[in-house]
Amino acid sequence: MTGEFSGKRALVTGGSRGIGLAIAKRLYAAGAIVAVVSRQPVETAGIHSLAADVGSASGTAATVRLTNDLLGGLDILINNAGGSSAPFGGALALSDDDWRQALGLNLLSAVRLDRAFIPYMLNMGSGIIIHMSSIQRRLPRPESTLAYAAAKAALSTYSKGLSKEVGPKGIRVNSVAPGYVETSATARLVSRMATEDGTSEIAAREKLMDSIGGIPLGRPAKPEDVAELVAFLASDRARSIHGSEYLIDGGTVPTL
Repeated sequence: MTGEFSGKRALVTGGSRGIGLAIAKRLYAAGAIVAVVSRQPVETAGIHSLAADVGSASGTAATVRLTNDLLGGLDILINNAGGSSAPFGGALALSDDDWRQALGLNLLSAVRLDRAFIPYMLNMGSGIIIHMSSIQRRLPRPESTLAYAAAKAALSTYSKGLSKEVGPKGIRVNSVAPGYVETSATARLVSRMATEDGTSEIAAREKLMDSIGGIPLGRPAKPEDVAELVAFLASDRARSIHGSEYLIDGGTVPTL
């Protein structure tokens, strides 16, 4: 499959680790010219690293400027940046700042970057945009990540609406909703839960799996599993797939 994305310019947000880095490596291995943006630079052979915080308007503007200077435009935009740093304790524990942080990183970063790069894609008559949502938009966890779940729900709705607008103009838009993926971020969440509950990380991990309804497949996904799905959706093999959201959760969501 080497060369599938030959000559294509791709930007992956939140690309310093976990799912984002796996996606960047997968696209690069198939011939894409790849830049990742994250708060901390990443050193990975062949992949360009941009340091910016896409959770803020100024960080997004810097990302657009650096990407255009480096790549001269964009063919594939993977809006992967996301996460939650909100405190435990449910809805009443969330301040306005917690909500602003969640919405800025998980929703507005994608909205701003899409708004910046879509005009270029419209001029080309082609482009790929993929939004990284979450199964929490369907199965929110109110005790810890309610704001995150709400932001991801908004992202999925926005993604669907955007697809209807730009699809007839040659830009394909899809979203991916991972479940429990074994990343450094989920490891930190497990550690936080263990500290809050006064239990072991093994117990906290089991609690986390139970809280999302279990994983019928019997294991969390790996970042590389998600990267394969994203690479497929970004490729010409998926040229008729548009305006859809794909779960990759090992069967956690119990409905179709």
